[in-house]
Amino acid sequence: MTRRELDAARITDPTQRAAFTQCRRLNARHGKTYFLATRLLPPSRRPAVHALYGFARLADDIVDDLRAPTSTEHRAQQLQRLSQDVRTAMDGGPGRHPVVNAVAHTAHRYHIPHHYFDDFLASMRADLTVTDYSTFDALRSYMHGSAAVIGLQMLPVLGHVTPREEAAPHAAALGEAFQLTNFVRDVGEDLDRDRVYLPADLLAAYGVDRDLLQWSRRTGRRDPRITRALQAATELTRTVYTKAAPGIEMLDPVSRPCVRTACVLYGEILDAVARDGYASVHHRSSVRPLRRAAVAAAGLAAISKARLTAPANRPDLAGQACEEPR
Repeated sequence: MTRRELDAARITDPTQRAAFTQCRRLNARHGKTYFLATRLLPPSRRPAVHALYGFARLADDIVDDLRAPTSTEHRAQQLQRLSQDVRTAMDGGPGRHPVVNAVAHTAHRYHIPHHYFDDFLASMRADLTVTDYSTFDALRSYMHGSAAVIGLQMLPVLGHVTPREEAAPHAAALGEAFQLTNFVRDVGEDLDRDRVYLPADLLAAYGVDRDLLQWSRRTGRRDPRITRALQAATELTRTVYTKAAPGIEMLDPVSRPCVRTACVLYGEILDAVARDGYASVHHRSSVRPLRRAAVAAAGLAAISKARLTAPANRPDLAGQACEEPR
């Protein structure tokens, strides 16, 4: 976390400043698209976004870190300790982990319902034992905690110009769209964790099952049935982006460039998967660096316009010049 961001957010306690700085490092290391988009927000709002992402990353690492040969039972115990730590911090006590203290500070400041974090951790626990989903409805039940609540957590930080209940469904859909994009991109990596997130009925419609995916991953050979299934999964994901899109105009104008940039960059991951021939069983597709820079530049231009037209009495925008994402 930069000193400027912490000062803008009025985070003065040295321990809290260190906690938010750790969250920022997690975001910078693991979430290139999120980190880039976050730099398009006013500095006063960035620490909260880093805290929310840092907490999600902390829990996800417990579940998915393949570098640590840890048993499922031990990972479940770690998640349980994290859940207890969150409850303590949300109740006003000291959390044992600095990221937990940062996310509790954020939840209190922005009045984020605590049950969103319980829902998220419930989905993380599901990842320890559930290895596939029979239908899209079953997958959406999982994504409520793993993705939709992330969008709902973000909503009060980003700010909104319509009633919360009007903006919330679109925020939840955007969280789902981002995660579905990850599922399309990361088929091979998920197989390495013994998981298939794409719905079984969607795959079966094209003659694909877990055995075929594992054969393709193991041999490096491609199959047209897998290609067609991934094309269908891509189209399904794009329909969720369409559902989320109206929510951008419901946000505070200074937050719209950030979210729009994230949407464009994440949506273009799907384009990259298509460009690579839907080969995500074998490798992870990504947006090219020059394209990322161009999208960020467009976001900067939109920020300049938003800040020039913002009311003069907005303390979170006062004296904040645009800075180029790095």
